[in-house]
Amino acid sequence: MANYTDVDDSSSAFQVKTYSGSNSSNAVTFDGNSNLQPDWLWMKKTNGSANHFAYDVIRGANRSLVPNDTDAQDTSGESTSYLTSFNSNGFTLAGNYDNTNKSGNSYVGWGWKAGGSPSNNTTGDITASQSANATAGFSISTFNTNGQSGTMTCGHGLSSAPKMIIVKPYTTSDDWYIYHHSLGNAKYIRLNQTASSTSNSNTWASTSPTSSVFSMSTNFWGANTNGLIAYCFAEKRGFSSFGSYFGTGATDGTFVFCGFKPAWVLCKLTSGSGYGWTLFDNKRAGYNQDNYTLQPDGAAGQNTSGGNGRIDILSNGFKLRTTDAGINGSGSEYLYMAFAENPFVTSTGVPALAR
Repeated sequence: MANYTDVDDSSSAFQVKTYSGSNSSNAVTFDGNSNLQPDWLWMKKTNGSANHFAYDVIRGANRSLVPNDTDAQDTSGESTSYLTSFNSNGFTLAGNYDNTNKSGNSYVGWGWKAGGSPSNNTTGDITASQSANATAGFSISTFNTNGQSGTMTCGHGLSSAPKMIIVKPYTTSDDWYIYHHSLGNAKYIRLNQTASSTSNSNTWASTSPTSSVFSMSTNFWGANTNGLIAYCFAEKRGFSSFGSYFGTGATDGTFVFCGFKPAWVLCKLTSGSGYGWTLFDNKRAGYNQDNYTLQPDGAAGQNTSGGNGRIDILSNGFKLRTTDAGINGSGSEYLYMAFAENPFVTSTGVPALAR
């Protein structure tokens, strides 16, 4: 039998969970086939305006970052109290915080599994504190540039070259910079902005990631920068997909093959400003063709108005069902990032079904 997937149970590496606020200590439990202790947790209030908040196993449960903003990690403010712990199958929140756990509000949490407690990776020019899951193609690394000059390399801990890397200087106010293989190694795009991709040969040192390291240039990042965090993603058959597509401007739009039934899809126009990131998942209300959307570059609550429709979540990918130029403008190019609910076919021959 053909092997369609590298990760047979997607819930062992990524899960989506919707939950209600409680005004008190709230243990949120994932409900996938496998238990998942999140090493990267990203949360968002869905029924109103609030920042996105992200936490990871290296910096700890009391250090938040805001994906839709440039803020340095919070070390003493209110958000250091939002998340109490990463649990064996979920996470626990403190009570009565509007952004993450207030009664009457609805929320969503997205959790990725890296490698648990970090260890040092000395591959490359700089040493990284790293949590890596080579099987699922995901690692988290924190590091300093340590007086490097020019091109520097950092080990990513994965068995194949990352297709997407998100880097944030977390001790200072700065953007979230993204390497995406469809843009190439001389451009970046920012998670916290609606701007198009930017050409800069220094960001990634005009060097594509290898199976062991990714490259950066101190001409862009600085020679003595303390506190950089990198989230690296290698593509894994049947579990993750990072690519690009061209829009049609029609409701019978482009079909994007992923090789799995998506649980999470993130799209962004690569050229032209004014159109932000669009995020879909399989747990928030909405069904083909009107899956609800969130915008990682902004604080707005989820968009629940269907209009012309948005995407169909299918057993082996997703199909554009909108004339919205934000994700399906005629002739425009978009990058995407997607993770699976189920592989198209498991290793035991069980097929996935559309939403």
